[in-house]
Amino acid sequence: MRKHYTASFKAQVVLELLKEEKSISEIASEYGVHPTMLHRWKNTAVDNMSCLFEDEGKNSAAALKREHEKETTQLYSKIGKLTTQLEWLKKSWHRVVAHAAWR
Repeated sequence: MRKHYTASFKAQVVLELLKEEKSISEIASEYGVHPTMLHRWKNTAVDNMSCLFEDEGKNSAAALKREHEKETTQLYSKIGKLTTQLEWLKKSWHRVVAHAAWR
């Protein structure tokens, strides 16, 4: 049966590997992970590290854009609802006024 490790666990172990305060075999025995797996995790982290900094500005800009679009959609929906209610009230008011005039 294969063991599955969480991303946070892998990150914690890789950070310890990058500190280089302990050997890989010491870390492997401490966490109960095979040294080959530790090498793989470390290589993956190092290879993908540049992506963290490239997308830094894009992610926040994209998140702001999504939030803005969501808010805009909600506001247009509210405007449509209020416009419909206003038109209904105008028609109803004219009926009430016309009905009162006939009395």
